[in-house]
Amino acid sequence: MKRRHLFLGAALVLTSGWALAQNGPESLLPKGFDEPAAPAGPAAQSGPRASSGVPTPKATSTPVVQPLPGMPPITLPGEGTVATAPVPTGILSRVPTLAELVAMTPQEFEALLGARAQIDMPPGAKRSLDTVGLIDESEGGLPAPSLAAQNPSLVRVALQFNKGTLVSRWGHILLRRALASRLQAPAGMDPAEFSALRVGLLLRMGEGDAARALLQDVDIANYTPIYAPLALDVYQRTADFTGLCPVTAVHGEFSQDVRWDATRAICEAFRGNAMAGLSRLDKMQSRGRMPRIDTLLAQKYAGAAGKARRAVTIEWKEASDMTPWRYGLAIGVGLEPPKDLMAKAGRDYDFITATAPMVGLERRAAAADRAAGAGVLSTAAMVDLYSQIYSAQDITGSWQDLATSLRDSYAGNSPADRLAAMQALWSGAGGPITGYGRKVLTAAAAARIPAEVDLADNAAPLIASMLAAGYDANAMRWAPVVNAGSEGWALLALASPISSRTVDTGAIDTFAGADESGNRRKSAFLIAGLAGLGRLGDGDVQRYSSDMALKLDSTTRFTQAIDSAAARGDQASVALLAGFGMQGRDWGGMTPRYLFHIVSALNRVGLGAEARMIAAEAVARA
Repeated sequence: MKRRHLFLGAALVLTSGWALAQNGPESLLPKGFDEPAAPAGPAAQSGPRASSGVPTPKATSTPVVQPLPGMPPITLPGEGTVATAPVPTGILSRVPTLAELVAMTPQEFEALLGARAQIDMPPGAKRSLDTVGLIDESEGGLPAPSLAAQNPSLVRVALQFNKGTLVSRWGHILLRRALASRLQAPAGMDPAEFSALRVGLLLRMGEGDAARALLQDVDIANYTPIYAPLALDVYQRTADFTGLCPVTAVHGEFSQDVRWDATRAICEAFRGNAMAGLSRLDKMQSRGRMPRIDTLLAQKYAGAAGKARRAVTIEWKEASDMTPWRYGLAIGVGLEPPKDLMAKAGRDYDFITATAPMVGLERRAAAADRAAGAGVLSTAAMVDLYSQIYSAQDITGSWQDLATSLRDSYAGNSPADRLAAMQALWSGAGGPITGYGRKVLTAAAAARIPAEVDLADNAAPLIASMLAAGYDANAMRWAPVVNAGSEGWALLALASPISSRTVDTGAIDTFAGADESGNRRKSAFLIAGLAGLGRLGDGDVQRYSSDMALKLDSTTRFTQAIDSAAARGDQASVALLAGFGMQGRDWGGMTPRYLFHIVSALNRVGLGAEARMIAAEAVARA
C-alpha cells in the first residue's frame, strides 16, 4: 500500500508541471494581440521570412510554473539540494525516483509535496509570550507585573515542586486564580518556561480545562519543545485528542513519544483520510511500539471518523493499570473502564470524570463530590449536575434519591425539613473529602435557612456549608444565635469580614476545653487563624503558642519567604507560596505554624477574604 501511494505521488509530480505547459488554455484576446511586434533595424532583416516578407519567429516552448512564495528548495534523503543550478524558489527541478520515495519518512514526503501546514497570521492577531493568562486584573486576576521583580528561582521552585494536591479547597481556588491570571514572567526567566510551568501545575491540580485554556493562550508558532509533553498531557486528560491536531500539523516531529505519532494518525483519520490513519496505527501495533490496549483504543477513536469504520474489541484484562491516555480515549468513544481498574486509579481520574461532558450523569456525580471538596467544581456546577439527574427520567435509585434530597433542601415545607434533607446528603458521603464536597453542594440551600434559636445546635455544619462557597454574609446572621465557645462561634470568629473584630479569650478557652479532635487540632487552627488575622493580642498569641506548643513564633525557610513576599505587597508570590505550603492529602498534614504564616501573609497583601475562608475551613475540616 505504501509503495502504491508513493508511486501515485511520483506520477502526480511527473505529470502536473508538464500538463500545465503543454495543455495551456487558448488565449481569449482578439487575433493579433498576442503576436510579438516586428523588430526594428538590421535585425529585422535576418531569419526566415514568410511570403508576406515579415520575419517568422522561431517556435519555442518553455514550461512556466508560478513559484509559491517562501517555499525552500526540495532536499531528498541522502542528497544535497536537488537544484544544481539557480531555480525559482519552490520549483521541484528533479523528480525523485521511486526508490527515493520509498525511503522517505512521512514528514519528508509531506515536505516534498508542500503539504505541511504553514502558520500565516497577520501581525495584529499574534500574541506575545510576555503576558500569558486567562484573567486580566480588571476581571479579577492578579496584577500582570506582580512577579516581574521576583527571584525566578523561587518562582520556579513554587511551581515545579508543587504536587498539586492541597489540603484546602479555598487554597486550591486561590492558586488556580493566580496561575490563570495574565502575568509577566519574572525577570531572567524564559516566558515560555513560565507559562509551561503554570500549565503543568494546573494539570497536577486536576484543572484540565484551565490548563488547556492557558496552553491555547500561546500561539502554536511560539511553541518550543518544552510544550510537547504538556500539550499531549493536556489533550489526553481532557479527552480532546483532535485538539492536538493543529499542533501536530505544524510541529510534526515535536516529540519522540510514541503517543505523539499515534495522535498524528488519529488526526489524519479525522482530516478525512481514515484508511491511512488506521494503517499507521496497524503498523505501530505490529511493531509493538505501544501496549496493545493503547493501540486498540487509538484505533477505536480513529475509527469513529470518516467512512473507514471497523469493529475494535477492547480487552481490558490486558491493562494492569489506568493511564490518562487510556482513560481519555475510552471516555472519548463512550467506554466505561472496569470498576476494579478505576478503584486503584487515583483521585486525578475523578477530576477528569467530573468535568467530562461525554460521561454519564451518574458517573460524573460519583466523582463530583471529591472534585467539589478539592476545589475543582463550584457550588453552581454541583447544583446543575444534580438538577440534570433529577430531571432525567431514566435515572432511578440512590442518585435520584440524592437529587430529590437536594431539591427538598431548597423547597422543604419548613426549615427543619430542609435541614433534614441536607443532613441526609451529608451523612451519605463516604469520607471526609467527599463529605466536604456535599457541604459545597448544599451551600446555597444552607444560606436560605433562617437563623433561629431552635436550630442553634445544628448551626456549625450549616455555617461550614455556607463558608464552603463563600456565603460569609449569610453565615454572619447566625452570630446572635450560636453559643460562645461553640464550633459555630469559632467559624464565625474567623469568617467575620469586620477586620477589627476582637475575640474573647474566655470563649477560646471554652472551645478548647470541649475540643474532641485529635491533638486538639481544631483549637490549634483556631488560635493560628485568629493570630494570622490579627484578632488576638500579641500577649495572648504568645501564651497560647507556648501552652499548646504551636511554635507560631519560630521560622523556617518557607515562613521567611512568604513573610518577605507579604512585606513587599507581592500578591502573586504570596498566592504561589501559600499553595506550596498547603500541600497534603488532608488537614492532618498542615501545621498551625504554617497556617498562621499563610493566613497572615494573605491578609497583609489584600487577600483577606481568602485568608478568612482558609482559616475557617481549617477549623471546619480538622
